[in-house]
Amino acid sequence: MRRKLWWQGGVTALAVLGLAFLLRACGGGGETLPPPSTATLSADESAALKFMREEEKLAHDAYVYLYGLWPAETIFNNIASSEQSHTDAILALLVKYGVPDPAAGNAAGVFTDPTLQTLYNTLIAQGAANNVEALKVGALIEETDIRDINAKKAVTDNPDILLVYDNLLCGSRNHLRAFNARLLALGVTYVPQVITQAEWDAIANTPSETCGP
Repeated sequence: MRRKLWWQGGVTALAVLGLAFLLRACGGGGETLPPPSTATLSADESAALKFMREEEKLAHDAYVYLYGLWPAETIFNNIASSEQSHTDAILALLVKYGVPDPAAGNAAGVFTDPTLQTLYNTLIAQGAANNVEALKVGALIEETDIRDINAKKAVTDNPDILLVYDNLLCGSRNHLRAFNARLLALGVTYVPQVITQAEWDAIANTPSETCGP
């Protein structure tokens, strides 16, 4: 049974910084750092955070790579900045709870999780074909994020983690809308591959959200 975890020990300065980056991206001296939280996470919670740290890094790295291939598609550059804030927000939670960072020391496009490494390799190969395929990769990444974050929410009742996950979801929904709009402008109707058509329509056909508190 999952235990109820509440704020303990204060939020580290890094956690505050990571959350600030996240909320800004989704919505658009001399002080001593407090100690990390004394709370502990379950194995499932820790594994979920480690996975999401790398999945958000995957989104960032893929968008940077695709922007290099298709610089006219400025959407990749814009959303890459947001994805950096997302992976930083997860890193802040890893630091707070003393969970090892799976992305530590890894270069762009390199992942500890072999499933994510394979996915990244597949996506950038698809996106290299032409700008439309690259935009479809963006849409696929965002619907995958939405599915996976919802799954990770189910394994925690920690309010710190749920706050970050909810803001990641908000950002991913906005990114999905942006990629969908760009594809529609090019005369392309994207068919979701990970979430249902009904879920896709419920997001894509609604206005952008203001994320954060």
